[in-house]
Amino acid sequence: MKLVLALIVALQVSVCLCDVPQPSKELVDKYEGLKAVFYKRLAHAFEEAKNAIVPFAEGTVTGDKAKEIAEHMKGSSGLQTALKLAAALGKELEPLVDKARLAALGAYEHYLRPTVGDQLDKTINSIKPVLDQWLPADH
Repeated sequence: MKLVLALIVALQVSVCLCDVPQPSKELVDKYEGLKAVFYKRLAHAFEEAKNAIVPFAEGTVTGDKAKEIAEHMKGSSGLQTALKLAAALGKELEPLVDKARLAALGAYEHYLRPTVGDQLDKTINSIKPVLDQWLPADH
């Protein structure tokens, strides 16, 4: 009898864990917008860093060696194969990652957003001017 009761409780818990609330379209759109701006900021920062470092490295022994290694790697068939494999793996895992992201957003919206949502929104909006100054999203 105890074993049957434990099995029923375990099944009930597993069913409850599978029933994750879905996030609202408004929250998903807000998340996607913030994510897109974040990626633009990273790309812009990478370009700025590259543009600042490349002139210093040109003409130096280390810079020339790094350029030679980069050129050699571009022609490497093993690297190209690894990149294609990584891209294919990323494409295969994309639906799983999206499902996990939606589950996390749904859990956040259902359990945390009512208590911390306003403060998180105020914090993000107060950080934006600083990021716009030091890590802009557009060129």
